[in-house]
Amino acid sequence: MRALAQAGEAVDQDYRTGQRARTAVIADTMAWSAGISYVGSNVVSLAFRAERGMEPAASPPVVTPRRRFLARLSLALSGLIGAVATVPVIGFLLSPLTRKAPRVWRPVGPVGDFAIGQTVNVVFEDASPLPWAGVTARTAAWLRRDDAEHFTAFTVHCTHLGCPVRWVADAQLFLCPCHGGVYYSDGTVSAGPPPKTLPQYPVRVRSGQVEIQTSPIPIV
Repeated sequence: MRALAQAGEAVDQDYRTGQRARTAVIADTMAWSAGISYVGSNVVSLAFRAERGMEPAASPPVVTPRRRFLARLSLALSGLIGAVATVPVIGFLLSPLTRKAPRVWRPVGPVGDFAIGQTVNVVFEDASPLPWAGVTARTAAWLRRDDAEHFTAFTVHCTHLGCPVRWVADAQLFLCPCHGGVYYSDGTVSAGPPPKTLPQYPVRVRSGQVEIQTSPIPIV
């Protein structure tokens, strides 16, 4: 009987040993598949990987101070380059606000060519003509001789939208054909949409020549 009991204990011990071995294999396989460390039944995944020449799982990258500094420096330089590149564009857009309008005296004819009390159209070169402007570099004005020494020059551009006005001598009026603007002989508004009177150019007589001080189109 004792021999039989010992034989049973041996069989039971072998069964338990086999069970533990099977559990260890299963745990090993699960640890290898999941890529994690598994401690159980005296099995560690890292040891399993080491035994089979496998590299351990990669750890997350560590950002060094040097790498962080270079990244920030790159962003700062990119922003600086962008700012420098936009300066000429901003300067070009704002230049009309900061640049003084050119004013030049242009001769329009000798004094003797203009009769007292008569209003005529005179043509002269713009204050700042461009080399490629051609005929568009020339502008005009309505010039009236008030007496022997004094002249008055009105712009030809309506103060509504800049359309050219014409002088009607019989009616003693300036008329705008675009939107029906009407001005009296002194340039004040008579009717229509113009918001203000016709601007005037400075006029002088120099060496027998009538000269008009040109400027950009004086509308609204």
